[in-house]
Amino acid sequence: MSYIGNTPALNYVSFAKQVFTIVNSQTAYTLDHKVTNENDIRLVINNVVQEPGSGKAYTASGTTLTLSAALVNGTDEMYCVFLGKAVQTVNPPNASVGSAQIADDLISGKTALGATPADTDELLISDAGTLKRVDYSYLKSANTPAFSAKATSQQSISNETFTDVDFGTEVFDTDSAFASNVFTVPSGEGGKYYLFAQAGRQVWDSDRFLTRIVRTPSGGSGDEIAVGETHDGEGYETTQVECIFQLTAGDVIKIQVWHNSGSTRNISSGVRTVFQGYKIIE
Repeated sequence: MSYIGNTPALNYVSFAKQVFTIVNSQTAYTLDHKVTNENDIRLVINNVVQEPGSGKAYTASGTTLTLSAALVNGTDEMYCVFLGKAVQTVNPPNASVGSAQIADDLISGKTALGATPADTDELLISDAGTLKRVDYSYLKSANTPAFSAKATSQQSISNETFTDVDFGTEVFDTDSAFASNVFTVPSGEGGKYYLFAQAGRQVWDSDRFLTRIVRTPSGGSGDEIAVGETHDGEGYETTQVECIFQLTAGDVIKIQVWHNSGSTRNISSGVRTVFQGYKIIE
């Protein structure tokens, strides 16, 4: 006879049974099969079916059966029948599981991050095919180290003498790398840096005025990497210099000025004379 739908069952199904060995003073026993809760088994003690549930005769979860009271070996008997034992595993069809069925500790739309990650937030990356966790602090681009300093007071500069500029006021220094008027590239922070300096002065007739950035490599001698120059003029002016330069850990950067006005002159203090910089990329 033909039919529509599933094939009718032709055999009975036998439920699994487990007989326990009673241990005096023991209330926890191990089940042969995992269960969701106590309603998945029928527990019989001394031929009496027990009531399941918290505050009742027993509870169960996973493979743990917990009695509300201990039994006596040789006097009491106990067995259970598994009413809902799984007999097979079924994989859900593709695209059939929604976000409501996924735990919140998995990656889903319900756990989307709505703000900039904290430094200790972790991301997954593939390192040559191996998945690894990495803190956001290692990935973010913060353009640090960064620093800014300015002259605290006027400084006298001798004629035709390159003179290191004093920057007595530190505006900010993210990595504590600016000290004693110089910036020293911290360990592990080599890379391409943007550097800027300017020196202010009252113009002196018939002269040249230079401001330059000098790098001293670790264990080496200083070399000029950028220079700015102004000439004759009137009133006050600033000479500016800036560059992008590849620096190595341990490099020391300082600012020098030079003039040929014929006698000692002063450069300005405050925001007219500044030294600033920050790391761009590795």
